[in-house]
Amino acid sequence: MNRVAKTVVTCTVAALLVTGGMSGYKLLHGLTIGGGDSSGPAFDPAAVSKTAPSGDKAEEMAKAFLGNWSQQYVDSAAADTDEPTSAVQALKGYTSGLHLKKLSFSHVRSSGPSAVTKGATKVDFDVTAQVDGGTWNYTSAVAVLQSTNGATAVHWNASVLYPGLQNDQSLTAGQLPPGASDATVVASDGATDLSIYPSLRDIVASIRKNTPTKGGTPGTGVAVVDGAGAGVTTAKVFHKGKTPPIKTTIDAHLQEVAERAVLDAHLQHKPAGTVALDWRTGHIVAVAHTGDDGDIAIDGIKSPGSTMKIITSAALFDQAGLTASSPAPCTDSLVANSQTFHNDEGVKPAPGATIAQAFTVSCNTSFIKDGFHYLVHNSDASALNKEATDVFGMGSWSIGGGVATTDPSIPTDVQGSDQAAQFIGQGKVTATPLFMASVAATVRNVGFEQPIILPGQHQDTAPRRISARTAGYLQTMMRSVATGGTAAPRLHDLPGVGAKTGTAEEGDHTNGWLTAYNSHIAVAALVEGGTSGVDSAGYVVRQLLTTG
Repeated sequence: MNRVAKTVVTCTVAALLVTGGMSGYKLLHGLTIGGGDSSGPAFDPAAVSKTAPSGDKAEEMAKAFLGNWSQQYVDSAAADTDEPTSAVQALKGYTSGLHLKKLSFSHVRSSGPSAVTKGATKVDFDVTAQVDGGTWNYTSAVAVLQSTNGATAVHWNASVLYPGLQNDQSLTAGQLPPGASDATVVASDGATDLSIYPSLRDIVASIRKNTPTKGGTPGTGVAVVDGAGAGVTTAKVFHKGKTPPIKTTIDAHLQEVAERAVLDAHLQHKPAGTVALDWRTGHIVAVAHTGDDGDIAIDGIKSPGSTMKIITSAALFDQAGLTASSPAPCTDSLVANSQTFHNDEGVKPAPGATIAQAFTVSCNTSFIKDGFHYLVHNSDASALNKEATDVFGMGSWSIGGGVATTDPSIPTDVQGSDQAAQFIGQGKVTATPLFMASVAATVRNVGFEQPIILPGQHQDTAPRRISARTAGYLQTMMRSVATGGTAAPRLHDLPGVGAKTGTAEEGDHTNGWLTAYNSHIAVAALVEGGTSGVDSAGYVVRQLLTTG
């Protein structure tokens, strides 16, 4: 656009803008593009002034840019910006993506300094775009800069096209693409809308975006899409389609209980996360969490403490040939690889303890002694990783719907004191409530079923099914924990429940864990800052077990 138009042209343009909107630029195009006086200074992007242009000056520049854009003189409109190369491609993409038929602007007005672009003046305007399927109206804005020579330019970014649009996104009109639909994500009952549950909002958004629906009629409108053409969000709906709901494995009643459980008053507002599984199928029936650091139920990667003794015991039974009655002396302390390990407060020494007895009271030194003696061979301490992978299915799971989960970790190359610490769920061992719920489910089911949240989603298998012998030992031991061991204060009166508590040290605090099962579900909970598993996570798990 010619920056130094003759007075008569400028006056006429202003009048047309007031009376007829941006369409007036069509009449003046021959006077202002290519055929006018172009002797004035050009905007210099390398010498941007720190002083924002006046409101009138910014508004004049914005009107020139919008006038060219409205008439689809995209090269000229792009030349009115500080990044013409990027602008011209994006403006052409706007036209083609929307199948644009007509574009006009109104209520162009400066609104003071830009809060986003330093040294710029903001100019607001309304957009009316006739696109494939209907007319789209929205309000937008540009930021206008000036260079030290006094010339102005529209500061270019993708949000000029549509507020909030990112540089790697574009707009499309017509049939709404997958991911931009308003498909309802529902519980296993086929009716309950899962978006009503605070803990599931991110999960619902991911499922809606990444799960194609079958049948129904797609809607039409305007959508924001990513670089691959997948819908990001719907900007305008012209015709609402009939999209069938996306059914999940979530049990609506259990989800309600889980949402309340993580807010239990005993937790004193500490971050908490819990997952419940149908142990027969691996179906995720509830996920709930609190806290500001994301979904700790499926992404809260923490040392699992003594809940890891389930896997340690399985490794001792499977790889060392021990039984639940094998010796596991419980001492006050134990030195392994130059580090001294202690038991939790209240664990009494028992030199004649068995594995089952040590498991019931959660004696750390028993499992470090047996684990270090039987499962570490010539500095090879990979036995725990092997058991977790081969029997309990540890790996990179896909639970469906593009829902991201964090993988547990038991390194194969454990060194130093971590060789001993791993057997009590410390050192470099990390897990999530999702994984620990699956560990309990594997014991109760006598076999691993990979957790999923969408029915029919592919489920990875474990290389080896847990043996009936090992599962039998673990079920008896976990039952003892629930009736007379560390979990008894919360679970002793619940029939058929097996459990394992855990308290893991992290920095200057501890985290409380508990994983358990009953005749229907397996549950795990984590409370960050919990003083012990039973006195924090125990309250969460009990509520789910008394419902499921």
